[in-house]
Amino acid sequence: MDGLMELAQPDMAGVDALIRDRMQSPVAVIPALAEHLIGGSAKRLRPLLTIAAARLSGAQDDSCLKLAAAVEFIHTATLLHDDVVDSSELRRGKVAAHLIWGAPASVLVGDFLFARAFELMVEAGSMQALEILARASRVIAEGEVLQLTRAHDLNLHQDMYLEIIKAKTAELFAAAAEAGAVSAGASPEQCLALRKYGQDLGVAFQLVDDSLDYSGVSKDLGKNPGDDFREGKATLPLLLAIARTGAAEKAFWDRAVARLEQADGDFERARDLITGVGALDATLDLAADYAGKAKGELAEFPAGNSWRPALEDLADFAVSRLR
Repeated sequence: MDGLMELAQPDMAGVDALIRDRMQSPVAVIPALAEHLIGGSAKRLRPLLTIAAARLSGAQDDSCLKLAAAVEFIHTATLLHDDVVDSSELRRGKVAAHLIWGAPASVLVGDFLFARAFELMVEAGSMQALEILARASRVIAEGEVLQLTRAHDLNLHQDMYLEIIKAKTAELFAAAAEAGAVSAGASPEQCLALRKYGQDLGVAFQLVDDSLDYSGVSKDLGKNPGDDFREGKATLPLLLAIARTGAAEKAFWDRAVARLEQADGDFERARDLITGVGALDATLDLAADYAGKAKGELAEFPAGNSWRPALEDLADFAVSRLR
């Protein structure tokens, strides 16, 4: 990602300044809690995507900066809410905010950040970008609720799993890129190409994140390895392993995932099964397919534009984290 981050550094400095300014409040717990989470974000992938899409599309002014800051606020708000729902212990390598300030404060600060995001969208002055990011906020919430209703579902079909992650994760990637293109006055074809790029990139990132839960370490994940398993989340590596182990391991999966009656050593057993039947490799192969599709969408833009290879590298980075 070095090339992309170097290209975007001046813009991202402006985005960071906006973020820190707009997370302030006379209610002291709000900036303290927000800083705990936002201060731990090193790459800011989604706002970076907004900046890159705008510059790739020919943007010359700074109108995309407020949209990029809004995207980061939306993302941070969803993380605060998700950690409460999932009872997560770690986020971005730190103790989850709800364990320090409590669940009510975390939820309400998330609401505050959503409100700040919409203020920034209005200030950016693009009704189309506002519509894109408002729709994304709705779709993300729908995806989270859908995931909640299918928790511990060992019969979840791969297509439904992909629909869930397209909504809860990839939609904000897609909206971030599309809003950046719109702010730059890109053609409808270019806006659509960048939306598809963002969506495919987001799916690739989530597939790799789901794989890292069974093969990564805390410093790479920003959370504890095995959290998805301990919460009974039906992610693709788990679903593929369940299908491939069949009747031989049905009792184990029913107890440990469907009923969450877990014992010492269950995560290690699940991880060995997932790796042994090739479920991890299959998930990563699918992630690579999505990354390849994302790169293909960039053909809508001139090869000589320095932002295009930087965004191609970002797609490669998405799948290189585990290989």
